[in-house]
Amino acid sequence: MVRELQKYDITVLHAVERLMKRYQWVPFDILRQNTGFSETELQYRLGRLMAQDLLKSSSVPYPGYQLVFSGYDTLALLALTGKGTVSMLGSMIGEGKEAVVYEGLGFGPVALKFHRVGQRSFQTARKNRDYMPESGHCPWIFASSYSARKEFDALTRLYPDVNVPVPVDINRNVVVMSFIDGFTLNRCILEAPGDILESILDQITVAYRHGIVHGDLSEYNVMADARDCYIIDWPQWIPSDHPNAGEILRRDVENIVMYFHRKYGIRYPVEEVMSRVIG
Repeated sequence: MVRELQKYDITVLHAVERLMKRYQWVPFDILRQNTGFSETELQYRLGRLMAQDLLKSSSVPYPGYQLVFSGYDTLALLALTGKGTVSMLGSMIGEGKEAVVYEGLGFGPVALKFHRVGQRSFQTARKNRDYMPESGHCPWIFASSYSARKEFDALTRLYPDVNVPVPVDINRNVVVMSFIDGFTLNRCILEAPGDILESILDQITVAYRHGIVHGDLSEYNVMADARDCYIIDWPQWIPSDHPNAGEILRRDVENIVMYFHRKYGIRYPVEEVMSRVIG
């Protein structure tokens, strides 16, 4: 799809993106003024883009247009390939409520995480994300770019002291990071679960020393390979001086400790871990 886009198609996508900061639905007349295209040319381009599911339209209260996630993803991919960060997009390797992950190639194997905040859980996202305004105009595509930026910032602050994917690049809602050839804890049987638990607790402790609490830690966002474990999925992190940091840190710790207790019979008192992390 990206390769089939023509120069004028991309011009329209960029114009709709810019104007969505002002309009919920970008009016046709405003879009025409912004692009300088004739009415016939613009209608043709909009028809092509909607046929490819990169835009959607509405006739109420006026003829208008919006970028959808696939259109926003496309703009991000165009920018990342233009910079040479990404040269190939592979198959999807993960999917959650607020993101999908693909494998790809850059200077080596990479993972591309496409943030899609609000696509399935918009009420929860608006309530629980500190970058979401309680009211006012904030399209989900832009909320997704804020989510991506927040995760990229966490990876940048934590790497290499914490075992996290190496942050490579970011554009809009897409974070490019190193590819981890492993599985999440819920999908594998560990040969030395006690050692992995100790490593996870070490990572939590070091992250806390860097002023970061994961905020959504569980067996679903810790990956293990043949050598070690890695903590992934950082868009919900909070600073360690946040008023709720202690409560959220405890929840993270409980999730991990209880998982290892259920699956491997390892007992580790939560209070002991909390003292270890907070110091």
